[in-house]
Parts: sequence; structure tokens; C-alpha cells
Amino acid sequence: RSRKIQIRNIPPHLQWEVLDGLLAQYGTVENVEQVNTDTETAVVNVTYATKEEAKVAIEKLSGHQFENYSFKISYIPDEEVSSSPPPQRSRRGGHSSRERGSSPGGSSQPKQLEFPLRMLVPTQFVGAIIGKEGLTIKNLTKQTQSKVDIHRKENAGAAEKPITIHATPEGCSEACRMILDIMQKEADETKSAEEIPLKILAHNSLVGRLIGKEGRNLKKIEQDTGTKITISPLQDLTIYNPERTITVKGSTEACSKAQVEIMKKLREAYENDVVAVNQQANLIPGLNLNALGIFSTGLSMLPSTPGARGAAAATPYHPFAQQSGRRRTSSSAYLSGLYGAPPGSAFPHQHPLPEQEVVNLFIPTQAVGAIIGKKGQHIKQLARFAGASIKIAPAEGPDASERMVIITGPPEAQFKAQGRIFGKLKEENFFNPKEEVKLEAHIKVPSFAAGRVIGKGGKTVNELQNLTSAEVIVPRDQTPDENEEVIVKIIGHFFASQTAQRKIREIVQQVKQQEQKHAQGAPAAQQHSK
Repeated sequence: RSRKIQIRNIPPHLQWEVLDGLLAQYGTVENVEQVNTDTETAVVNVTYATKEEAKVAIEKLSGHQFENYSFKISYIPDEEVSSSPPPQRSRRGGHSSRERGSSPGGSSQPKQLEFPLRMLVPTQFVGAIIGKEGLTIKNLTKQTQSKVDIHRKENAGAAEKPITIHATPEGCSEACRMILDIMQKEADETKSAEEIPLKILAHNSLVGRLIGKEGRNLKKIEQDTGTKITISPLQDLTIYNPERTITVKGSTEACSKAQVEIMKKLREAYENDVVAVNQQANLIPGLNLNALGIFSTGLSMLPSTPGARGAAAATPYHPFAQQSGRRRTSSSAYLSGLYGAPPGSAFPHQHPLPEQEVVNLFIPTQAVGAIIGKKGQHIKQLARFAGASIKIAPAEGPDASERMVIITGPPEAQFKAQGRIFGKLKEENFFNPKEEVKLEAHIKVPSFAAGRVIGKGGKTVNELQNLTSAEVIVPRDQTPDENEEVIVKIIGHFFASQTAQRKIREIVQQVKQQEQKHAQGAPAAQQHSK
């Protein structure tokens, strides 16, 4: 019937190698891709070389028991296979992994989360890296099985150009080493005496975890590799450049060793963030992370949707963009699937000017300094970046453990400002690295809508909590304030809190629209409803 089958109910901790080994028993596996689900068990789509092999696999694997999990298997119709963008590509990918020996390890390569290495190289060496008629770079990509993008058109006239290397961790390191060697050789030949440092670009939100508490991680890498490492200051960040430059000085050998350790730390931070996002998977429908620029993880690096910011030209470079037409299971496919964004604004509002919202976010008192920054630099930058007004309320008392941050701005500004505050608290280690940052946020809703947020017998509020995994509390017996509003408390990590805020505002919006309809229908009813 088809060469493609879907296997469901795979135990979450089953290793890819084991699964690959199992699949390979029934024939030549051309492609395996993981499908995103909200279940704990994994789901994969497998393409065999022939329909016969797929048939055997279905017969043999149906109900296959694995540690109390039994596989569920079905065909995927061939139309889907042939209509997906160029199927040759996956076949080619399949061949190359088979040539490397069809050991399970060889074919398990596509399932790793792809985390590219980004380097900055002096513009005068770009020619040497590309080589005559592109031979040097061709040779390099072939040897390291990598895809290398040299962004020559970027920052025209700049003294340095970014290079992105897409490969396995080992492939990235090998390619990086070869590039360092090429530059060194070129420098020796042109008699430019200075030592060429290795410069790695990394998303700001990952850098805090690379540095570690009191700089411990960096110091250790410096000591272990005999290098000197510096990181560009936060002031250099802009919405179009959320990356910081990590400069490593030392011999080529030492720099290469340091690169391995630096990328290990960055990759670990990135993978933790992806896990955090996937737990929140299909939460915020239609949320376009590009339009939101940086947020607390390195995940804003998604392929840009033209038009998300008016002109595609204005979008920052996205190292995680998928170049190939195939949906691989790299993070970008993961995440762009997650935030499949409608063009236009991230939050489709009926009215042209998005509403100003006020959110009170409570942060640990000892974190206030970090949020304000030296001479108020950080909070000013944050307000500018997010397009929000951000004020810190005076302490309630001398021993208050929390301070209130008052954020005023439209939904997108709320998302950016809150995202950066959550991110900052994590980067500055106010929370244990293993735990998600959870904060309390208060939003005000009209008192006539509070009942709807709670729902009959608390039904709506319970659904909200289940959907968002945030805690939502509408304290009873509140006296409405001068604007006839009451407080709703939301406690949770960034995604949970954002989703709950959006959902509650949606409910309020609906109630308001109904009120307006009634009011238009019967002017007298207006006084009662208020």
C-alpha cells in the first residue's frame, strides 16, 4: 500500500539506536522523522525503500512489546509521501547515512536537535575559506559532512562576516578547526603577524549558562584549554542582533579544544530550552516568535515569515532556519511547526491599535538590581526593546521578599518584556539551573467579567489551569477598585503565564463584546450591566 508507516506509543526513553536497529531488521530505512505530539510517548514516521519492506515491518512490529509499551502501527498513504517537497532529498539523505554503514548510530543522526555553530571571521579571510572556484569550502563541507553558510552580504563593509556551520557536534568542531587552520595559513602567507582569535556567536539567553555562577564555567574552560575567553558586553545587543561574541585567544589547538567545551555548554542550555518549549507545545496558537525578537531562550531564531515585520529584509538572520525542503526534526522544524505563524502581526487584533495592557509581575527583591542594571541601563534598554513602560514599585516593607514590576504595553510588548525578565532571572542564577523560573503575575479584569473567568463551579478556571499548567487564582470577596476591576493572580513559568494571560484577556474581550451588543440593543440595560 505504501512505503511509509507511522509507529506510535514508543516509550519516551527508548534510545534511537535501539529503534533504528529494530527498524533496520525489516529492510532499508530511507528516512525516520519524529512527529510532535503532546503525548508522553514518541511517534515516528518511517519510510522504507520498498512497499514490501514496509508491509513486513507492519506485520512484525504491530503490537511489538517494549517494556510494557506495545507499538501501534499504521500506513501513511503514499500521496503524502510524494507531495511532500522533493522526496529525492530524503532518499539522498538516506543513502548517505547508509554509505556510512547502516549501523544504528549512523542512521540515528537526523534525530539530534540541530544546533549550528556560528563564527565571526575577518572579512579579509573569506576568500581563502571559499577557495578558488569554491574548492576549499566544498572540500571542507565534504570532509566534515556539514553545510556551511558564509554570510558575505551581511553587514556590508564590516570587518567581520558571520559563518554558520550546520553539522553534528563533531562535524562543527572539525569544520571550525579547518577554518582556523585556513585563516592561520593565510595570515602567515600575508605576513600579518597578529594572532587570529576564534570568535563564536551565541544567543544572549544561552550565554549566562555558559558563563556559570560567578564565571565558574568559563574559568574552568580557560584553565582546561589554556585559552583566554572574553564575551562582548550586553550593551552591544539589539533586536536585530541578539547574539553575543565569545572571543577565544590561544593557539589553534587550544582554541579548537575550547570551542568543543563552549559549544557543549551552549548546546545543553539550548536543548533544555527546547524541552521547556515542547512541554508547552501547542499552547499559543498563531504566535509568531520572529515578530517577537529575542525572548528568554535562543528559540527566536526561527525561519522568518516574510511580512511578519513588514519587510523580510528587516528580519534578523536566523541561524536555525531550515535550508532544506524536507521537514527534518531539527529544532526549527519543531518550533516553526509549533508556532506556525500567520503572516502579519503575531496577535491578530480587530482594531488597528492593540490595547494597552497592564501586568504586575512579582520578582525576588534581591533581583531588582539585576533588572534595573547599572545606572538604570538594563531597565531602560528593556523598555526600549519591548516597546513597553516598565516601572518597579517601591517595596511594601523593609523585609518584603518580592517587588512588583509594573509593565504597561500591548500584548507583544508584554510578551517581550516579561520574557526578558524571566530570562534575566534565569541567566543571573536567581533560580536553580535545573528549575524553571516561576513568577506570580497579576492582571486586572472588570468585576462583571470575573465570574466568567471562574466559570460555573470553577469550571473555566480549572480548564485554564489544565491547559496552561499555570496556577490561576481569582480571590473571592475582592472589593472592586475605583475602575470597577478585580485582580486575577497567575503563577507559573513564562509560557504558562503568557498563555493564561492571553486566555483570560480573550474571555474578558468576549464578555465586553456581549455587553456592548446588549447595550446597543437596549440603551436602558446599560446602567444595569455596569
